[in-house]
Amino acid sequence: MVLPVINKEGTDTGRTVTLPDEFFGIEPNDHVVYLAVKQHLANKRQGTHKAKERAEVARSTRKIKKQKGTGGARAGSTKSPVFVGGGRVFGPRPRDYGFKINKQVKRLARMSALSAKAKDSAVKVLEDISMDAPKTKNYTSVLNNLSLSNVKTLFVLGTANDNVYLSARNLPKSNVVTFDSLNTYDILHANALILSESAAKRFAQMAE
Repeated sequence: MVLPVINKEGTDTGRTVTLPDEFFGIEPNDHVVYLAVKQHLANKRQGTHKAKERAEVARSTRKIKKQKGTGGARAGSTKSPVFVGGGRVFGPRPRDYGFKINKQVKRLARMSALSAKAKDSAVKVLEDISMDAPKTKNYTSVLNNLSLSNVKTLFVLGTANDNVYLSARNLPKSNVVTFDSLNTYDILHANALILSESAAKRFAQMAE
Protein backbone atom coordinates (compact mmCIF):
# COMPACT_ATOMS: atom_id res chain seq x y z
CA MET A 1 0.00 0.00 0.00
CA VAL A 2 1.64 3.22 -1.21
CA LEU A 3 0.54 6.55 0.27
CA PRO A 4 1.72 10.08 -0.48
CA VAL A 5 3.44 12.04 2.28
CA ILE A 6 1.52 15.24 3.09
CA ASN A 7 3.00 18.31 4.76
CA LYS A 8 1.29 20.31 7.53
CA GLU A 9 -0.22 22.67 4.94
CA GLY A 10 -2.11 19.70 3.48
CA THR A 11 -0.23 19.57 0.18
CA ASP A 12 1.63 16.66 -1.37
CA THR A 13 5.39 16.70 -0.74
CA GLY A 14 6.10 14.46 -3.74
CA ARG A 15 7.40 11.68 -1.49
CA THR A 16 5.65 8.37 -0.92
CA VAL A 17 5.74 5.72 1.78
CA THR A 18 5.01 2.03 1.29
CA LEU A 19 2.98 0.55 4.12
CA PRO A 20 3.56 -3.22 4.28
CA ASP A 21 0.63 -5.54 3.56
CA GLU A 22 1.68 -7.55 6.60
CA PHE A 23 0.19 -4.76 8.75
CA PHE A 24 -2.22 -2.97 6.43
CA GLY A 25 -3.38 -5.61 3.96
CA ILE A 26 -4.60 -8.64 5.91
CA GLU A 27 -8.18 -9.83 6.32
CA PRO A 28 -9.31 -8.43 9.71
CA ASN A 29 -9.97 -11.05 12.38
CA ASP A 30 -12.98 -9.77 14.31
CA HIS A 31 -12.67 -12.17 17.22
CA VAL A 32 -9.10 -11.27 18.18
CA VAL A 33 -10.02 -7.59 17.85
CA TYR A 34 -12.87 -8.22 20.30
CA LEU A 35 -10.50 -9.94 22.74
CA ALA A 36 -7.93 -7.12 22.58
CA VAL A 37 -10.53 -4.40 23.11
CA LYS A 38 -12.14 -6.35 25.94
CA GLN A 39 -8.78 -6.74 27.68
CA HIS A 40 -7.91 -3.06 27.21
CA LEU A 41 -11.19 -1.90 28.76
CA ALA A 42 -10.96 -4.49 31.55
CA ASN A 43 -7.45 -3.32 32.46
CA LYS A 44 -8.69 0.28 32.69
CA ARG A 45 -11.28 -0.60 35.34
CA GLN A 46 -10.29 0.48 38.85
CA GLY A 47 -12.13 -2.36 40.55
CA THR A 48 -12.43 -0.36 43.80
CA HIS A 49 -16.18 -0.89 44.25
CA LYS A 50 -17.19 -2.09 47.70
CA ALA A 51 -20.47 -2.70 49.53
CA LYS A 52 -20.82 -3.58 53.22
CA GLU A 53 -22.15 -7.01 54.01
CA ARG A 54 -23.98 -8.11 57.13
CA ALA A 55 -20.86 -8.50 59.26
CA GLU A 56 -19.59 -5.00 58.36
CA VAL A 57 -22.68 -2.86 58.96
CA ALA A 58 -22.53 -0.73 62.13
CA ARG A 59 -25.92 -1.48 63.64
CA SER A 60 -27.25 -3.00 66.83
CA THR A 61 -27.13 -6.76 67.25
CA ARG A 62 -30.09 -6.73 69.63
CA LYS A 63 -32.87 -9.17 68.79
CA ILE A 64 -35.56 -6.75 67.63
CA LYS A 65 -38.62 -8.84 68.49
CA LYS A 66 -39.45 -12.13 70.08
CA GLN A 67 -38.96 -15.33 68.13
CA LYS A 68 -42.55 -16.51 68.06
CA GLY A 69 -46.05 -15.18 68.34
CA THR A 70 -45.78 -12.01 66.23
CA GLY A 71 -47.33 -13.49 63.09
CA GLY A 72 -44.33 -12.41 61.07
CA ALA A 73 -41.02 -13.92 60.09
CA ARG A 74 -38.40 -14.29 62.79
CA ALA A 75 -35.74 -11.60 62.87
CA GLY A 76 -32.57 -11.60 64.90
CA SER A 77 -30.85 -8.32 63.96
CA THR A 78 -31.34 -5.09 62.04
CA LYS A 79 -28.17 -6.00 60.16
CA SER A 80 -30.23 -8.48 58.18
CA PRO A 81 -30.34 -7.72 54.43
CA VAL A 82 -34.17 -7.70 54.50
CA PHE A 83 -34.18 -4.46 56.52
CA VAL A 84 -33.45 -0.96 55.22
CA GLY A 85 -29.91 -0.11 56.27
CA GLY A 86 -28.91 -3.74 56.61
CA GLY A 87 -25.96 -5.41 54.95
CA ARG A 88 -25.98 -6.32 51.28
CA VAL A 89 -26.03 -9.95 50.20
CA PHE A 90 -22.99 -10.88 48.09
CA GLY A 91 -22.06 -7.25 47.52
CA PRO A 92 -19.23 -6.21 45.20
CA ARG A 93 -15.68 -6.55 46.51
CA PRO A 94 -12.47 -4.86 45.28
CA ARG A 95 -11.02 -6.99 42.50
CA ASP A 96 -8.75 -6.90 39.47
CA TYR A 97 -10.68 -7.24 36.19
CA GLY A 98 -7.55 -7.68 34.07
CA PHE A 99 -6.91 -10.88 32.17
CA LYS A 100 -4.16 -12.19 29.92
CA ILE A 101 -4.18 -12.75 26.20
CA ASN A 102 -1.24 -14.04 24.19
CA LYS A 103 1.23 -11.67 22.53
CA GLN A 104 0.51 -13.06 19.08
CA VAL A 105 -3.23 -12.51 19.59
CA LYS A 106 -2.65 -8.86 20.52
CA ARG A 107 -0.34 -8.41 17.53
CA LEU A 108 -2.90 -9.92 15.15
CA ALA A 109 -5.58 -7.66 16.63
CA ARG A 110 -3.45 -4.55 15.96
CA MET A 111 -2.78 -5.66 12.39
CA SER A 112 -6.49 -6.35 11.90
CA ALA A 113 -7.41 -2.87 13.17
CA LEU A 114 -4.79 -1.22 10.93
CA SER A 115 -5.97 -3.22 7.93
CA ALA A 116 -9.57 -2.21 8.60
CA LYS A 117 -8.57 1.47 8.57
CA ALA A 118 -6.59 0.98 5.38
CA LYS A 119 -9.54 -0.77 3.75
CA ASP A 120 -11.74 2.24 4.65
CA SER A 121 -9.14 4.65 3.19
CA ALA A 122 -8.84 6.26 6.62
CA VAL A 123 -5.02 6.38 6.77
CA LYS A 124 -2.90 9.45 6.00
CA VAL A 125 0.87 9.94 6.21
CA LEU A 126 2.03 13.32 7.51
CA GLU A 127 5.63 14.49 7.34
CA ASP A 128 7.33 14.77 10.73
CA ILE A 129 6.32 18.03 12.35
CA SER A 130 8.01 19.90 15.17
CA MET A 131 6.68 22.63 17.43
CA ASP A 132 8.76 25.11 19.40
CA ALA A 133 6.13 25.26 22.13
CA PRO A 134 2.77 23.63 22.93
CA LYS A 135 0.17 25.50 20.88
CA THR A 136 -3.29 24.00 20.40
CA LYS A 137 -3.97 26.57 17.66
CA ASN A 138 -1.05 25.24 15.60
CA TYR A 139 -2.21 21.64 15.91
CA THR A 140 -5.77 22.65 15.03
CA SER A 141 -4.55 24.38 11.87
CA VAL A 142 -2.81 21.16 10.78
CA LEU A 143 -6.08 19.23 11.23
CA ASN A 144 -7.96 21.90 9.29
CA ASN A 145 -5.47 21.63 6.42
CA LEU A 146 -6.00 17.86 6.38
CA SER A 147 -9.82 18.32 6.47
CA LEU A 148 -9.97 16.40 9.75
CA SER A 149 -11.02 19.15 12.15
CA ASN A 150 -14.37 17.55 13.03
CA VAL A 151 -13.18 13.95 12.92
CA LYS A 152 -11.87 11.74 15.70
CA THR A 153 -8.19 11.32 14.86
CA LEU A 154 -5.29 9.27 16.13
CA PHE A 155 -1.86 10.74 15.38
CA VAL A 156 0.97 8.19 15.65
CA LEU A 157 4.43 9.64 16.27
CA GLY A 158 7.64 7.76 15.53
CA THR A 159 9.16 8.96 18.83
CA ALA A 160 7.83 10.97 21.75
CA ASN A 161 7.25 14.67 21.11
CA ASP A 162 5.95 16.51 24.17
CA ASN A 163 5.03 19.71 22.34
CA VAL A 164 2.85 17.88 19.81
CA TYR A 165 1.23 15.80 22.55
CA LEU A 166 0.49 18.84 24.74
CA SER A 167 -0.85 20.78 21.74
CA ALA A 168 -3.49 18.09 21.09
CA ARG A 169 -4.32 17.26 24.69
CA ASN A 170 -7.18 19.78 25.01
CA LEU A 171 -8.91 18.65 21.82
CA PRO A 172 -11.63 16.10 22.66
CA LYS A 173 -11.52 14.42 19.24
CA SER A 174 -7.73 14.21 18.95
CA ASN A 175 -5.39 11.63 20.41
CA VAL A 176 -1.60 11.50 20.04
CA VAL A 177 0.39 8.33 20.79
CA THR A 178 3.86 7.05 20.02
CA PHE A 179 4.53 4.09 17.75
CA ASP A 180 5.53 1.91 20.72
CA SER A 181 2.29 2.57 22.63
CA LEU A 182 -0.10 2.00 19.71
CA ASN A 183 -2.97 -0.31 20.66
CA THR A 184 -6.04 -1.83 19.04
CA TYR A 185 -8.58 0.17 21.04
CA ASP A 186 -7.10 3.57 20.10
CA ILE A 187 -6.97 2.59 16.43
CA LEU A 188 -10.61 1.52 16.33
CA HIS A 189 -11.81 4.47 18.43
CA ALA A 190 -10.53 6.94 15.84
CA ASN A 191 -12.23 7.64 12.53
CA ALA A 192 -8.96 8.66 10.87
CA LEU A 193 -5.43 7.41 11.43
CA ILE A 194 -2.58 9.87 10.85
CA LEU A 195 0.89 8.34 10.68
CA SER A 196 3.96 10.51 10.97
CA GLU A 197 6.50 9.76 8.25
CA SER A 198 8.89 8.27 10.80
CA ALA A 199 6.16 6.02 12.23
CA ALA A 200 5.23 4.81 8.74
CA LYS A 201 8.87 3.95 8.06
CA ARG A 202 9.05 1.95 11.29
CA PHE A 203 6.21 -0.25 10.01
CA ALA A 204 8.25 -0.87 6.88
CA GLN A 205 11.34 -1.73 8.95
CA MET A 206 9.38 -4.23 11.05
CA ALA A 207 8.16 -6.01 7.94
CA GLU A 208 11.68 -6.52 6.56
